[in-house]
Amino acid sequence: MAKYDFLIVGAGLYGSVFTHEVRTRGKTCFVIDKRNHIGGNVYCENIEGINVHKYGAHIFHTSDREVWNYVNQFVEFNCFVNAPIANYMDKLYNLPFNMNTFYQLWGVKTPREAEEKLLEQCAQYAYIEPKNLEEQALKLVGHDIYEKLIKGYTEKQWGCDAKELPVSIINRLPIRLTFDNNYFKDIYQGIPIGGYNVLIERLLSGTEVKLGVDFIDNREELEKIADRVLYTGKLDEFFGYSDGELSYRSLYFEQQILDIENYQGNAVVNYTEKKIPYTRVIEHKHFEFGKQPITVITREFPQSWDKDKEAYYPINNEKNNVLFSKYQERISTKTKYIIGGRLAEYKYYDMDNVIRAALYKSNEI
Repeated sequence: MAKYDFLIVGAGLYGSVFTHEVRTRGKTCFVIDKRNHIGGNVYCENIEGINVHKYGAHIFHTSDREVWNYVNQFVEFNCFVNAPIANYMDKLYNLPFNMNTFYQLWGVKTPREAEEKLLEQCAQYAYIEPKNLEEQALKLVGHDIYEKLIKGYTEKQWGCDAKELPVSIINRLPIRLTFDNNYFKDIYQGIPIGGYNVLIERLLSGTEVKLGVDFIDNREELEKIADRVLYTGKLDEFFGYSDGELSYRSLYFEQQILDIENYQGNAVVNYTEKKIPYTRVIEHKHFEFGKQPITVITREFPQSWDKDKEAYYPINNEKNNVLFSKYQERISTKTKYIIGGRLAEYKYYDMDNVIRAALYKSNEI
């Protein structure tokens, strides 16, 4: 007889929410993670009293009141609002595209002037049928915004020319004819006070957790200890890449501790020109309005992915989606297994959607 009802493979946000929910229903869980910490990509490393987002900026935002109430029962959230800045050729522009941006670009001061300028910028592209990201962006916002604030950043992010990228990546672009720098339109937004570790620790409170354990390397032994397995890892890895490898984009980070109180005055500054190799600089203390005498910054560099690197962004083109469907069909025949999360489902997930999906799955199970 198995010792646990559930083995949870992955102590990230999905696995932690699922664990908490099934435990409240009286089930027993054993959680493993191959990293040496819980939290997955929302993990924060405390440096000199600053919660450093180790795997890139994570800003919680949602319009799902149930999810907002759910996370707030574990940790209080502050009132941080994401208002990133774009740096292009040493000039600063507000994001998302709003009246502040249009004033910085063209000196226009009213919504009517901004609309006229946008129409002028887009006029020569109005009747094209976009075949790639570049043509779609030009049709939507015109030359100036595309060249200064989209092209370089996007090509760095995806590692190829914008003409090689599908229209679907940039189906819509937010245009605001108000002086509103709030990046997200969601009703609720903030950062957990004390960092995301507080949230994960409370979700997993009372659960047996073992870190530094690779499920793939110890599958035969681990499968025996639980009746069912929640697997949040990559499906191609689960099957030994037998049908081929799924593709991702990866990131690497350069972190600096600076002996100054304030480096850039904002949590996130995007660098949109292509010759600068990183896409953004994160100054972590601003997520929690820190007053520490030092600061920690992280430069974020996109890079190609291989099996020795972290998989961040799935490349959901037709080839990869067909391959993923094969793996998905194969895992569905293994009734012992439940899958969930961004890697197992091969999709980009905002944090609120991860939580919502884990709540649905735990209720279903």
